[in-house]
Amino acid sequence: MTAVLHLAQLNIARMQAPLEHPVMAGFVAKLDEINALADASEGFVWRLQGEDDDDATAIRAFDNPNLLVNMSVWTSAECLQRYVYASAHLDLIKARDRWFTKLKGPSLVLWWIPAGHVPDLDEAKARLQLLADRGPGPEAFTFARQFPARSELSG
Repeated sequence: MTAVLHLAQLNIARMQAPLEHPVMAGFVAKLDEINALADASEGFVWRLQGEDDDDATAIRAFDNPNLLVNMSVWTSAECLQRYVYASAHLDLIKARDRWFTKLKGPSLVLWWIPAGHVPDLDEAKARLQLLADRGPGPEAFTFARQFPARSELSG
């Protein structure tokens, strides 16, 4: 019997200024709406949240205090892709240059996990580093170069 696999994703972004700065106001104003949209989207399973709020903006997973992290789990790549590129989330992507600066390495990584597993930030950072070091592969990939779920991941 093959275990069900879900898709985990980590996205990082370097803010142009701290969240409290006026330049970030447009992004901050959209957070609740975009998170609620994710929560209600087909295939959504889980997303990283801070202890005191409904989003992950207070979490600092890297040494740079201007790096935001977003991590979530979805039932399929297709569901995540629909949320990212075929919903109101696309408006944030189109406007990202207003709030964020380009990173040198990858800013998004996808990987398959057993259903029910909740990835932690160390796991996600390791996958992002794997993608940066080796490029897309079955253990760490992107929307542009996806890899199918492999049943051997389930043990």
